[in-house]
Amino acid sequence: MMKKRSVIVISLVVLLILLIPLIGMQFTENIKWGPMDFLVAAVLLFGVGFVLDLTLRKIKKPRSRVLISIAIIVLFLLIWAELAVGVFGTPLAGN
Repeated sequence: MMKKRSVIVISLVVLLILLIPLIGMQFTENIKWGPMDFLVAAVLLFGVGFVLDLTLRKIKKPRSRVLISIAIIVLFLLIWAELAVGVFGTPLAGN
């Protein structure tokens, strides 16, 4: 079972990250996030946080930990970029 402290830390980090666009929307018209944008971002960020936590707890070899963690983060960034601007032109970006 996941430790309560890990869940709290992951939740706080996700909330802090989501505060960035929320605060930015108050100061500029260039940031236009709707409720669905926040929901998708929260799901992605929570998913990455929990998968990274699981990876760090279950995998014992340091080299494997680093490589798998890097792969998870790169995959997250590719998905985020596709959702944000449609880098690859897949249906995920709304094309």
